[in-house]
Amino acid sequence: MPSLTPCLWFEDELDAAIAHYSAVFPSADISSVQRPSPDAPALSATFVLAGQKFMALNGRRDGDFSDSVSFFLGCADQAEVDHYWENLASGGGTELQCGWLRDRFGVTWQVVPTALFDFMNGPDKAGAERAMKAILGMKRLVIAEIEAAYLGSEVPEEPADQPVDRERSDAMSGPDAQIDPDRTA
Repeated sequence: MPSLTPCLWFEDELDAAIAHYSAVFPSADISSVQRPSPDAPALSATFVLAGQKFMALNGRRDGDFSDSVSFFLGCADQAEVDHYWENLASGGGTELQCGWLRDRFGVTWQVVPTALFDFMNGPDKAGAERAMKAILGMKRLVIAEIEAAYLGSEVPEEPADQPVDRERSDAMSGPDAQIDPDRTA
């Protein structure tokens, strides 16, 4: 069976990306880095982040990374969400809506607590709707606030410092919003 490995094409910041991702992901493994000469910038690299193998290249000439491709990072608890959110967004990243962020290199990540699927797919459909409404008002996802919404407790509406991105909200509120990425058909 063939393997599937995402390849990220950086403009000229591959060395910085390798250093950044190695610091963010505790179990990062840099498999190889190819350079035209020992003191030259990296030309290509292979590495593993959270168990996923990646290839990367330096030398992109046109275009940027697109939100059309993102990396879903399922987190076990709020501490993991906070660790990855803060570190992936550091150094010039952009916090987006509903647990999405764009790191300083332009790569898009979804930093999502796995508990979210318990609330979205739980037996209480009204609770799931309240949880989704809470999620749509967040950038970094906060498990306690999502759970409070699911249970019908008070949850702040859309905080003034986190305006809702209606385009992303509309995309996240469709039928695909309740799909568990770990569930297979």
